[in-house]
Amino acid sequence: MSEVKVLTPDLNFVRELKNSGAESLKKCYQCATCSVVCDISSDKDPFPRKQMHMAQWGLKDELLKDSSIWLCHNCNDCSKNCPRGAAPADVLATLRKAVIKGNAFPPIFGGLGDSKPLNIFIALLIPVILLSVIFFTGGNFGIPDGEIVYSKLFPLIKVDITFMITAFFVSIFFVISIMKFWKNINSEPEKLRASDKKLIPALIETLIEFATHKKFSKCGESKNRYYGHMLVVIGFVLLFIVTNWSLFTQDLLEWHSPFVLDEHAEKIFGSLAVAKIYVVMFKLTANIGAISLLLGAGLLILNRLKEKSYTSLTSSFDWTLLGIIFTVCVTGILSEFTRVANMPEIAYPIYFIHLVTVFYVIAYIPYSKLSHMVYRITAITYAKMANID
Repeated sequence: MSEVKVLTPDLNFVRELKNSGAESLKKCYQCATCSVVCDISSDKDPFPRKQMHMAQWGLKDELLKDSSIWLCHNCNDCSKNCPRGAAPADVLATLRKAVIKGNAFPPIFGGLGDSKPLNIFIALLIPVILLSVIFFTGGNFGIPDGEIVYSKLFPLIKVDITFMITAFFVSIFFVISIMKFWKNINSEPEKLRASDKKLIPALIETLIEFATHKKFSKCGESKNRYYGHMLVVIGFVLLFIVTNWSLFTQDLLEWHSPFVLDEHAEKIFGSLAVAKIYVVMFKLTANIGAISLLLGAGLLILNRLKEKSYTSLTSSFDWTLLGIIFTVCVTGILSEFTRVANMPEIAYPIYFIHLVTVFYVIAYIPYSKLSHMVYRITAITYAKMANID
């Protein structure tokens, strides 16, 4: 006798999806055009037709453990070709946002990376308060005199400790969230037990695909997203290297006035010439990373603007992150330019905004659109192990 599976529709979940941007959901009449036109939809487990049907019925539990919604790269081929304007890409984007919120740990933080104005305000207010405390406890009640040195405004040790403690707890919270996600998508462990592909080979294959953006290159309607995403990834990697490079310079080399070519720098490196090469390499890496991130964010923004004729409100989740990334880039570049131009009244406030947005990126990775890269890598790895990719 076959096993009977009871499915319980959740009408509140349907309302939540529609209110979050998937208002076109009910237009779908299951023609399967979306699955046919998608070049990255798996033949073994095609999407997004099935997911559209499940969403219409409000099958929340089934959708939250469906790895296929993460195989979608939001190319918008399906939305562009949908004869009913049901915007399947937007629906899947909304589902991914629901998964992030559903797996968030602690659950109360689930909405902090959301696109609702109140949530954005609260998320930004937290670093503003933290940095203001650092500012006032440091005895700084105005624009410091003399040469622009940002550590005069925010002592480096306090900023480093604040960001490192934040990153430490965020990492723990993110690991817990991803473990919950893995448990959900692996609701039928026998699939993996029967698979020939093990975790490490599947993960390596997935990481290679991610690094080369192999799936993005298959997108038909939005091919320029490939370049935008690639530039953003390169920018983040380079700036991550620069951040840790700076910590190494200041904390391990004890070069507390970084990149000032003086007697202390000569003592550390043996000669001013070597120190100068070190500084040039650092600044070159930092500027290439910033420009890459800025160009990538700019391309993605332009792509979003061009797509507005056939997408709906779900892109607001993307807009929030794109806006933050763009602000990080612009304020970082302006912080450098205004420092070189000796404009302290402008430089210090801009640097304050820069730190706020950098904190936002770090602190809300598990809850923002930026978490997609980890959720997607996890889901694709599972799909490869379960032979559905």
